[in-house]
Amino acid sequence: MRKVTTLFFVLALLVMAVLPAGVAAEELEGTVKIDGSSTVYPVTQAMAEEFSYVNPRVRVTVGVSGSGGGFAKFNIGETDLSNASREIKESEAEIAAENGIEFTQFIVGYDGITVAVNPENDWANDLTVEELKMIWEPNSSVETWSDVRAEWPDEEIDLYGPGADSGTFDYFTEEINGKSGASRSDFTASEDDNVLVRGISGNKYALGYFGYAYYAENSDSLKAVAVNGVLPSPETIAAQEYTPLARPLFVYAKNSAVQRPEVEAFLKFYFENAQEIVPQVGYAPLPSYDEVLAKVEELAN
Repeated sequence: MRKVTTLFFVLALLVMAVLPAGVAAEELEGTVKIDGSSTVYPVTQAMAEEFSYVNPRVRVTVGVSGSGGGFAKFNIGETDLSNASREIKESEAEIAAENGIEFTQFIVGYDGITVAVNPENDWANDLTVEELKMIWEPNSSVETWSDVRAEWPDEEIDLYGPGADSGTFDYFTEEINGKSGASRSDFTASEDDNVLVRGISGNKYALGYFGYAYYAENSDSLKAVAVNGVLPSPETIAAQEYTPLARPLFVYAKNSAVQRPEVEAFLKFYFENAQEIVPQVGYAPLPSYDEVLAKVEELAN
């Protein structure tokens, strides 16, 4: 993912401002373990890199196992924070409760799941929700582009999408097919969105979907398709015009972990810098993170 460029000295000042009382940057040490959504990963990884520049004795690890895979680790205490592109399921929350894990949900920003095709595709510029359902519903009869619209090429559609552990998969299938997890199975699935990007960029007749940041990072080798006449962009996502595929992105924190100075400092750094870094990565930030920061402060104390 792109290296997010920010001014070192400005960030150093910000970190000093958000450190827990009585803890100097050079004294802060420990480990912050994070896993989960590939969609939220670019934001959290960018934050981890910048945080580590001024806190070299704190090791922040960020894994990518999908929202579901992240919750599986989080709910048994393996991680401190969990990236998620969907809300935690009731069944997952029950596992956390059984293991004595209390948690808090934070909204990081907003994403628009992007439907993408190869740049050589000069026919599919706009798809309706109904057409997306035709393509992706379970037992779909759509095999070629001409099955969607008769005037389109009589060429097989090669489909790419997130795996079943992905929150993007859950959200897309619920919004497009009416039920979370309901999807045709004959597509190339991966929890690594870069695999999907490479597949679509190398195939004129491919179509797939993933978080907007991966499109923005690879816009020279992909073409975004409008949904119901609206193209995804930070502006249309923030204005809630890109429906129904705009959605919030989350970080879940284990409450007890936030009481550790290194975790508290990392979360404060995250939300102090979200207004700047979230849009650089390709997502829409919250209008204000004041309430989020107040919640971190409350948990830490």
